[in-house]
Amino acid sequence: MSTSQVDAPDRPAPPPTPPGSRGIRGFADRWPFRRKLNVLVGVPLAVVALLLAYLIADQVGQARDAAAAAQLVRDSAQVAALVDRVEAEHQQAVLLSVRYEAAGADGRPSPVAYRRAQTAVDAQVAAVRKAFGDRLPDTEAQALKEIEGLSSLRDTIEQSYLPADNIDPAYTGAARSLIDGLGLDRNAALAATFTGNLLDSLLRADAAHSSFETSVFSATTGDTNALIEFTAAVGSYDLYLHQADRFARFATEEQADRLAEMEHSAAQREIAEAYAELQIDPSGLQANSREEVRRTFQAALAGYRAYPEQAANRLKIASSLIDEIADSADDASSDAWWRAAALLASALVGFLLWLAFSVAVRRSVIRPVQALTGAAQEVSAATSRELARVADDDADDGGPPRLRDVPVTARDEIGDLAEAFNQVQTTAAALLERQVLSRRNIGEMFGNVGRRVSNLTTRQLALIDAVERGETDPALLERLYFHRTNIAVRLRRNAEQP
Repeated sequence: MSTSQVDAPDRPAPPPTPPGSRGIRGFADRWPFRRKLNVLVGVPLAVVALLLAYLIADQVGQARDAAAAAQLVRDSAQVAALVDRVEAEHQQAVLLSVRYEAAGADGRPSPVAYRRAQTAVDAQVAAVRKAFGDRLPDTEAQALKEIEGLSSLRDTIEQSYLPADNIDPAYTGAARSLIDGLGLDRNAALAATFTGNLLDSLLRADAAHSSFETSVFSATTGDTNALIEFTAAVGSYDLYLHQADRFARFATEEQADRLAEMEHSAAQREIAEAYAELQIDPSGLQANSREEVRRTFQAALAGYRAYPEQAANRLKIASSLIDEIADSADDASSDAWWRAAALLASALVGFLLWLAFSVAVRRSVIRPVQALTGAAQEVSAATSRELARVADDDADDGGPPRLRDVPVTARDEIGDLAEAFNQVQTTAAALLERQVLSRRNIGEMFGNVGRRVSNLTTRQLALIDAVERGETDPALLERLYFHRTNIAVRLRRNAEQP
């Protein structure tokens, strides 16, 4: 028997791959098993890492926005102070103008207080620019330029009498532009926490109340525009109530109560009493003569001390609320930073745990597969050796091969495969052992048959020799020698061949 006769039969060719699946499937089939596992683990890991990076970046962005919002809120305190300074200058402008009307041609009133108010406004404009620095919005920069553009109006007021309805629009518009320039209600960084609306309503409530105070004082002076100033006071107070209600919708109850304290100071009570007196007979607010204007102005000037006191109290309340809002924005920024740090730490820990788990799973898959591959190669080598032993070279049998079992380290599909492979090895070893035993038995059988044929042939030759010794016929002896002896010798030779 030759080795070519015991080779395994040829395997049937695999079915053809459909044309539509040759691309990705053929590409993946060419990959090593390790690379497939790397891709299977690495791609989801990369996707999760990108998602976590996006979430962390979003938290960092929120933290930065909150920090920028807190800084903007704190800087807005300087704008609130500037609005208060503008209203203070507005009041001094009204005072100076009424003094001109009361004095007539008898004298020229001193503009010292008015210039002092101008200096305070200019200093506060510089403070606003310094506080914002490069972060100053373009709209706010334009509003500051409008404040600086009041120089011509200032010169006119210092020179002669100017009706209040010519003074009010410039100062009121400048104060409104300062708040509009901040764009608090349109700031995306402030929208998430309602900080923009909260601060915007606070600044507008403060400005409206300041304008109300100025209008009330101007209406009590008996100026020719006293009725117009009273109407402006009514409108400003309604605007204050609207903005206070708007503030209460976004603020806490405590903050709303703090804002309401603007209405409960001693100075505000005096202003409220003056406002109530104006409501009794609005048509009689305007003085009819210079002497009446002088008396009314002196009476209004006697109670003027309440207005600076109320302005200081109001600014104190607004500044404290602004600081509180800024602290809340700082807390939001801090919380966002902590959330970003916690998310980053959780992501790193989760990533490391997942990476360790992936490596462990990868090893638990790769190692049994490698062990199975090694065992299969060992079975293949042992089978090749057995095929060589089965060849017709009468090599001595060395016994069946001893194949090592594949260690079963997992209780999953690969572990089941390893156990099945161990069973295949056991079955193959048993078949090889049975083949060796059969070959040995066949060899012994043919050896016994050969020895028996050899013994029979030897006995046959001995009988033929005995017949030859007793026979004298030469012709008979020749036939015996050339036919029977030749056949017997050939049988013995064939029986004795290994």
